Amino acid sequence: MEVRTYPNFRRRRVGLKPKREGTRPLLPQHARHCPVLEAASAMGFMVYPPLEPKESFYLAYEGDGRYQFTFYVQVPQGPATPLFTAMLSLPLGGVGMIREDVKFLTPTPNITREAALVVMRVMIVPENMGTPTGALALRGATNFKTPPGWDTVYTPIFNTIERPMAPMLVVRVETDWYAHETEFRYVLQPGDGITVSHNIPIGQVMFVPREEVTLREASEAQVEALEASRNEFFHAKTAAVQQTPYGLPYSPHYLRQSRAQKDQKDEP
Repeated sequence: MEVRTYPNFRRRRVGLKPKREGTRPLLPQHARHCPVLEAASAMGFMVYPPLEPKESFYLAYEGDGRYQFTFYVQVPQGPATPLFTAMLSLPLGGVGMIREDVKFLTPTPNITREAALVVMRVMIVPENMGTPTGALALRGATNFKTPPGWDTVYTPIFNTIERPMAPMLVVRVETDWYAHETEFRYVLQPGDGITVSHNIPIGQVMFVPREEVTLREASEAQVEALEASRNEFFHAKTAAVQQTPYGLPYSPHYLRQSRAQKDQKDEP
């Protein structure tokens, strides 16, 4: 199955390309020996923001429909320096124009107010913020076009469980006919904020078919066959138990069987 990728239409050829990654560096070490966990983490592709390596931004929700966007630029041989901040105020009742107040944080800014707002809109979608309360929308550097009958599902990064973490609205879009621009909708509480940088993914995408799924009960013979297969697997798993240098017991049996299935499938 082939999925076509398109750049962020507002800022082309900027940002890292989507990639698969099964590891999560902040998980406990013994998670490295859990192949099913890594397989779930590697589902689909991680998506990155449309940022240059020297750029980053911070987006905070201040409550009462107010969001603050701060854009940073890394100076040569120095720290990240805030260039400007934009305060977004949603209209009462959620209907009407969004107020956008820009404040420059350098003595001699090299961009105009209009250019600063363009930069902000490359990174976020102001029109999709505040639904529900505290929601914000981060744009990705890559958009996706799926083959006929396939959808794209937009999710948070799987198995990233460090607190504090923001919940996210999971979205499924028919990207075989609809030119959807990639965005990830997190929901913050007042006082919360998200830091976005060049090399940190902002979300994950998966591609799923739209075909209907029919559930059918297994026959008694099929249940007995599955039970025999399950017992055989657990006996083999127990026999293959090993220990890490730290004394943690684990079994590589599932991983070996998974690789054997793939090797058998790849044989001519």
